[in-house]
Amino acid sequence: QVQLVESGGGLVQPGGSLRLSCAASGSIFSINTMAWYRQAPGKQRELVAGISSDGITNYVESVKVRFTISRDNAKNTVYLQMNVLKPEGPAVYYCYAKIRVAPCRLVEYHYWGQGTQVTVSS
Repeated sequence: QVQLVESGGGLVQPGGSLRLSCAASGSIFSINTMAWYRQAPGKQRELVAGISSDGITNYVESVKVRFTISRDNAKNTVYLQMNVLKPEGPAVYYCYAKIRVAPCRLVEYHYWGQGTQVTVSS
């Protein structure tokens, strides 16, 4: 079994910063892509930022420059540093990872965390 556990969400004022963390644990052989998604009430889940196993990143246009995704492969952890947060209402941020669970199994499985809420409000 594999688990992704997020932390770091909360309430922050506009212009402030938050750092989200997501640690993967369990039966893990290797982790390919890791990413952060978010979902606001009544809206579809959207990709915020992704990072490949060798550190190549991509961002949704609206967060470029303000957000930074990074990962620590030794800790199976991905981070999202969010700066200059805008008052966009509450959203749940989900961690995602594509994981290979054993050396004898070539298939990569998709895993999601339980989500952590981020609210930007004064």
